[in-house]
Amino acid sequence: MSQLSAEDEAELQSLLKQLLRSINDRIAGAPSTECAEEILLHLEETDKNFHNYEFVKYLRQYVESSLGTVVEEETKNLTRGDGQHAVGSGHDTLIHAVTQSTRDSAEYQQMMQTLKTTMIMVVESLINKFEEDQMRKEEMHSQSNSQYTDNCSDSDSSFNQSYAFIRQEQLQALAEKLDSSRPKEVRWEALQALCCANPSDVLSCESWSSLRRNLSAALTDPDLSDDVLQFFAKSFSSSPLNLTREIYTSLAKCVESSFVSQKLSFPTGSATIDINRPEISRLLKQIRLMNDFQKEVTTFWIRHPEKYMEEVIESTLYLLSFHHEHGSASAGTEKALEPIHLLALLDIKATWFKKWMHGCYSRTVVLRLLERKHKSLVSDSVLHQYLSLTPFVYTGQELEYAFFVHSLCILGKLLIYTNGRKLFPIRVRKRKDPVSLTDLVVILIKIMYQQSKPPHSDTSHTDCLSPSCLVMEVLWMLCERTECAAECLYQAPVIETLLAPVIALLHGQQAKLKSPAAALTLIADVLAHGVIETFPAHVIVQFTLRLLEKELSSIRESDGSQTSCGAFIFVCRQMYNTCEGLQVLRPYGLHKAVAAAWKKTSSLSERVPTPVPGATAGTSTRELQNMLIWEETLLDSLLSFAATPKGLLLLQQTGAIGECVSYMFSRFTKKLQVSRCEKFGYGVMVTQVAATAPGVAALHKSGFVQALVVELWSVLECGSEDIGVVRPMPTPMDPIDRSCLKSFLSFVNLLSSSQSVWELLGRQPLANKSEYTLREMPTSVPDLIDRLIAVNSDAKIHSLFHYEQSHTFGLRLLSVLCCNLDSFLLLESQYNICSLLLKSQRENVTDISQNYSFNFSLIIDNLSVERNHVLVRVSLVGGPSERKLPPRALQEGEEPYPWPMCSSYPLPHYLKNEDSWMEICRRQYCKAMTSKPNILTGKGRPLVHHTPSVVFIYRYGSYLKLLTEDAVNDLTLLMKHIKIFCPHRESTLLQSSVSFMDSTSGLMKSRVGSVTCKLFTRSVIFLWLSSQVHFPVAVAESGIPPVYWCTAHYVEMLLKAEVPLVHSVFRMSGFTPSQMCLHWLTQCFWNYLDWTEICHYLSTCVVMGPDYQVYMCVSIFKHLQPDILQLTQSQELQVFLKEDPIQGFKVGDYLAFMEELERSYRHIVLTDMKSISNPVE
Repeated sequence: MSQLSAEDEAELQSLLKQLLRSINDRIAGAPSTECAEEILLHLEETDKNFHNYEFVKYLRQYVESSLGTVVEEETKNLTRGDGQHAVGSGHDTLIHAVTQSTRDSAEYQQMMQTLKTTMIMVVESLINKFEEDQMRKEEMHSQSNSQYTDNCSDSDSSFNQSYAFIRQEQLQALAEKLDSSRPKEVRWEALQALCCANPSDVLSCESWSSLRRNLSAALTDPDLSDDVLQFFAKSFSSSPLNLTREIYTSLAKCVESSFVSQKLSFPTGSATIDINRPEISRLLKQIRLMNDFQKEVTTFWIRHPEKYMEEVIESTLYLLSFHHEHGSASAGTEKALEPIHLLALLDIKATWFKKWMHGCYSRTVVLRLLERKHKSLVSDSVLHQYLSLTPFVYTGQELEYAFFVHSLCILGKLLIYTNGRKLFPIRVRKRKDPVSLTDLVVILIKIMYQQSKPPHSDTSHTDCLSPSCLVMEVLWMLCERTECAAECLYQAPVIETLLAPVIALLHGQQAKLKSPAAALTLIADVLAHGVIETFPAHVIVQFTLRLLEKELSSIRESDGSQTSCGAFIFVCRQMYNTCEGLQVLRPYGLHKAVAAAWKKTSSLSERVPTPVPGATAGTSTRELQNMLIWEETLLDSLLSFAATPKGLLLLQQTGAIGECVSYMFSRFTKKLQVSRCEKFGYGVMVTQVAATAPGVAALHKSGFVQALVVELWSVLECGSEDIGVVRPMPTPMDPIDRSCLKSFLSFVNLLSSSQSVWELLGRQPLANKSEYTLREMPTSVPDLIDRLIAVNSDAKIHSLFHYEQSHTFGLRLLSVLCCNLDSFLLLESQYNICSLLLKSQRENVTDISQNYSFNFSLIIDNLSVERNHVLVRVSLVGGPSERKLPPRALQEGEEPYPWPMCSSYPLPHYLKNEDSWMEICRRQYCKAMTSKPNILTGKGRPLVHHTPSVVFIYRYGSYLKLLTEDAVNDLTLLMKHIKIFCPHRESTLLQSSVSFMDSTSGLMKSRVGSVTCKLFTRSVIFLWLSSQVHFPVAVAESGIPPVYWCTAHYVEMLLKAEVPLVHSVFRMSGFTPSQMCLHWLTQCFWNYLDWTEICHYLSTCVVMGPDYQVYMCVSIFKHLQPDILQLTQSQELQVFLKEDPIQGFKVGDYLAFMEELERSYRHIVLTDMKSISNPVE
């Protein structure tokens, strides 16, 4: 089939017409001819019915009949060999070769030439028929014009219209008919025809310049204006920026000329202006269309040259500032009506300007043009803020007020950008001196004061447009940006103006305010969003104390006194929930004042009589509700002290920690956020509280711990709700399923501290029942250990629905718990954890001998591997290069687990890292002695005095070759030495624990004497966590060690300033740096650093000062920053910090960094450490 007959041409024409009808909707919706061509070219990709069209079927049949023989011959020729191209990757090679050969054949060339010639004839025939039909329609068009008489200026109507193709000759004729000298009826008919044409064709025609001139002239005609706007609206919605910019600039010039020629004005005062007047209504429609384009153009002008965008911006700014420069107000009681007045009515919050300022691409041009040509637009916006200082009457001044709101929104957007602030100082009419940035902010604050409403005034949807609310939004935006706040707010005149009412009330003077309580609340709202400097902080906390004590007579009896007081407490709360803020507020004893107010309110609320059913709700009911709200506010404010370690100590001293934790638990269960300024929930606060003995006791009493246990058991054993499922749940592949990860991390946070472990597990035996029912749920941490960790009987195994998954969960939790050596010693002394694990290993055998040469009886499964890892972890002590832990996963190959299984003591020897520690030490010793011959050293002896810990410490000392075989026999004598030379040492709370500081210093020192002990006790008091006899009774009995409320407190403060990314990551994860510091320092970095680095740590703290303990922790977090940032995303931060040693950290590498920290913070940190025996309560 090489040639097509006349019948074939007729059939092709019919099939092509049918195809075009089928895709008519797609083509009609195309904004331009180019887009229509793109739709046709990609029709096969976008239309699922493409291969079902008869035209496509015809073409496929024609190609097959023309090239079928050629393809078959080429295929036979290429596969004549061994057929290697028939399958696999060669199949693609064969197809490519056949295709290339076919396209090079003479048959293909002949087919393409015939098809091209025939299709050209078919398309030309269709075009001729279309033009004939179009001419007939034009003749009848005057009889059917009603469908195009939409007189609305909205662009919505353009989306429902279809376009007809129009020739250049027709467009030339339409341009002539639109000339202003023609009769109005002729011009109107031309406009109707123009609205039916494709806007892109009109805008790109040769007659467009004359068309645009005539359309602009028609805009001034009341009878033709709406039709012109209809065409402009269609053009805006369907044409690219290179065409629509010309329409927009023409429209802007037309609006400008209308204002110049008509000289419109509006009455001042309470008189009204009628916007239905024809001339104003017409201008409103035109400006509305411009405003719609302004808000939409930002989505696509970045794809066009910058000059197009600059034309649009230039014409807009010129229109809005033209009358400011050349117009003058009418005499008497009228003002000139300007374009910006009408724009403000249509877009009162300047959405168009906010969008233009959002992207850097357009913001740069806007700011440049404002600086060079249109600065008067900014100056008049500033001038209107001065005029607004007179109280408004919102009945006859809507137009002026809309201008005020519009100007304020524009100024607010300008101030948050650097180049926008560079526009100031700026000269303003009617003012001699230029207005600076500070002057403008002061004006805004005065507006906020004068327009503040009483606290209980009626509110409506218009409140968001009240002056005080609008100014508040601007000030909030400035507070949220550091540079803006520094330039705009943290200036002496601004601070003085903002705090003027507060200072006046503090000095016993009357503040000149319309509503003092409302104004004070607004001041507090502004301060709560910004970082408070030292001077305002002192003023605010003093004012807050006066409010709490009700010593301010002017607002004492006010209805909003509690609201104002709560607002200022919230400002203080924004300060004292950070370490640096608490440092400023601590001397004022704010926690005591808040606690006293809470206790007083709590006692008063109990005295209010309970309403009797049937009685009328009166003053007592409202009074009770207000008291309960106020009581909750005070309790919430007290709870926020727990956000920092030192704040937690202050909260504990108030005696309200139990009530605060109960309140926190009630909000935690409802998943409420901490406050309106806090992005995260109560996770961090729960972790902070759980790090201390009184805190975890309060958590336990409130029911929080029980709720966590029940929630864990529900997701671990019960699974999802008992409803029918279409398919079974997948078997978990991870050791801890994703559904259980949140509960796992919650328990890691809860049990991170050894003190919390002691409070929840100390002297608590395991149940070890002979029978467990399937519905029996654990309700405490000992129950959880009994059911998930100490699984030592068939009854416990059979009570678990998912034995392997649940037991693995328990072993993983045990592994994290045992990373804290004090916690491990408690678990070992009470529950004999190691014996239980070894027994389970020995019972995990089979009678069938395995093929692995290293073990013939033990079964290697997930549980045995996990137990093996835990046993090695708890039995061997050492830093990253001193011990080697077996992995938790199998490996590929003949021996999936080439490490010996632990089933009894002693553990396999080669699990320890066999790097020659002593050889390295000898080389370093020789090098040090050569360069510094005065260095002395001695043979160490352990200062251990708890029987369960003797073997534990002895193993590590023996491995380091610091102890001899008879060292254990001297323990009793060494204990006597400790009591003699360190008489003020108290025993630790954990009776099963051990002082790792004693052990470390004993391994380092050659003897224990009075001089040495005295040196360590005085200089490194923070290194011994149990030394609390030096503190006041209230602090010593709090159960919170100084290493937590002092050392860890300053670590968090320095982290926020020096390593902000790590500080933010901890906030996001719900974990706290203070808990990790307490963990590291409690066990003197055992299992986290090598022995050499531990010695360097202790010697650095002794020689350089105790504040180096803080700098050491900050340096470690800085060292771990890349790992911390990465592992937070996978929710592995807590487990990583607990289980993994600190790889690659050398104290010497960070000494320079620590010295920098010393220069910056020693005056704060060391000063507080020296006064630790008498802390401010």
